[in-house]
Amino acid sequence: MTITEILERPDHSRFSIELLPPLKGEHIDSIYHTMDALMPFNPAFVDVTYHREEYVYREVGPGLLQKRTVRKRPGTVGICAALMNRYHIETVPHIICGGFNVEETENALIDLDFVGVRNVLALRGDAIRSEGRFKSEPDGHGYAIDLVDQIVDLNKGIYLDSDLKNSVSTNFCIGVAGYPEKHFEAPNPGSDLRWLKKKVDHGATYIVTQMFFDNQRFFDFVDRCRAADIHVPIIPGLKPLTTAKQLQVLPQIFHVDLPEELVKAVDQAKTRDQVKEAGMKWCTQQAEELLEGGVPTVHFYTMGKAQPTVEIARRIYGTVQV
Repeated sequence: MTITEILERPDHSRFSIELLPPLKGEHIDSIYHTMDALMPFNPAFVDVTYHREEYVYREVGPGLLQKRTVRKRPGTVGICAALMNRYHIETVPHIICGGFNVEETENALIDLDFVGVRNVLALRGDAIRSEGRFKSEPDGHGYAIDLVDQIVDLNKGIYLDSDLKNSVSTNFCIGVAGYPEKHFEAPNPGSDLRWLKKKVDHGATYIVTQMFFDNQRFFDFVDRCRAADIHVPIIPGLKPLTTAKQLQVLPQIFHVDLPEELVKAVDQAKTRDQVKEAGMKWCTQQAEELLEGGVPTVHFYTMGKAQPTVEIARRIYGTVQV
């Protein structure tokens, strides 16, 4: 079932989650632990992130360093297949531009189609930390809209090898990212919105937003989208703040503003538990207001930690399945 079909069902669950693959060498049990805790609340679907390569330097001799490319969190395709098999839930793998050329992207999409995945989230992806700005691979995509175009072509049975005969069409539902506070590289909100509209016009059928902590930013974003003739479902992304350090880290990494009321609540907390409670209370209030405002579902960024999201789901839905 596609995400848009799920969102159209009157009985669909009103929240979804994003999971990080385990670090290389770790077991998938960490994913199962998170899912086991959240499944009683019947999440609508699960996103699984994809992380691009990173560079490491290893000493190979006196004064000699060897540059190696590594992927610290592989396994997105396998995790999606495992979750679908174990929990009978729709999964949404992230497909990114960084670290892949167009043929590798096509092969990844073919693999996903083979295992029955019907939904993907098309993202440009982040820059490698050591490089500072995003650089695409030779013969790779530089923008998410190019990735959308390639997925749409596969949905039409158009492969990179034009000599293929009787090629089979895929049937991916394509999601893209939206930024209520604008993408940090966009020159202004208007330009950011125009690119978002292009992604929708090219074939994206729903939008998931970057995390935000001020609901008015989201409602204003939706209004601007509708005024720009963007009418696909827009899913708000939320993350419960759990540590005082995140007051500095989240704005730095994700380029979001934190409301003064939230900052004061965290600053006034005297223990780690009180900090976590302040963050979960804020996120719970956000989710409840958004649901009352008619959003199709609320998307929680778990960042590999299930407990805060489980507690928020319990506060919103109680202990029974939705």
